[in-house]
Amino acid sequence: MGAEIDEMRLSVPESPDMQELGGMVADCLRGGDVVLLSGPLGAGKTTFAQGLGKGLEVDGSVVSPTFTIARELHGRLNEGRPVNLIHVDAYRLGGDGYGPGEDSVNRLLDELESLGLDEELEEPGQETVVLMEWGEQMASVLANQRLEVIIDRPLEGGVNPDQPPTSLGKREVTLRGVGSSWKSRMRSLRKAVQA
Repeated sequence: MGAEIDEMRLSVPESPDMQELGGMVADCLRGGDVVLLSGPLGAGKTTFAQGLGKGLEVDGSVVSPTFTIARELHGRLNEGRPVNLIHVDAYRLGGDGYGPGEDSVNRLLDELESLGLDEELEEPGQETVVLMEWGEQMASVLANQRLEVIIDRPLEGGVNPDQPPTSLGKREVTLRGVGSSWKSRMRSLRKAVQA
């Protein structure tokens, strides 16, 4: 039997709106949560993460962790309990040199283990929230209860797909709560987004 999935899609017109959405998600988080953030380069993942960090009142700037793989920031959950936000960027993990038949998920998990992140990611404690960018390839292995945030940038008239991405333009965001722990929280998110 598969996990319960509740999904909603919304249009996010500008960067401040993406940050606000991140803050709304932060309000719904509990210790032990895993949030997987995906989308193409320039989609707004870091902007969303900044809003989530602001919502958790973290003690530092939320920046893309690309060059450090993971950053740990200290903040507070909505109910006031302290929380460690572990912000991971899996973009460079695993590389592209997989052999035929090689299990890419296990290889990625081995890399996380070598970085000392495997236990935090597989079973985050009640004082930890994991925000992983580019983690969709490990989603089912990392956490059977998770929130997936998928950001897409549809090309609109007049946009040249060969130009580098900018922060301008609307995004289409899918919020997908996977597992029973997200059922009521997805209802809360719907109400917050519609308010």
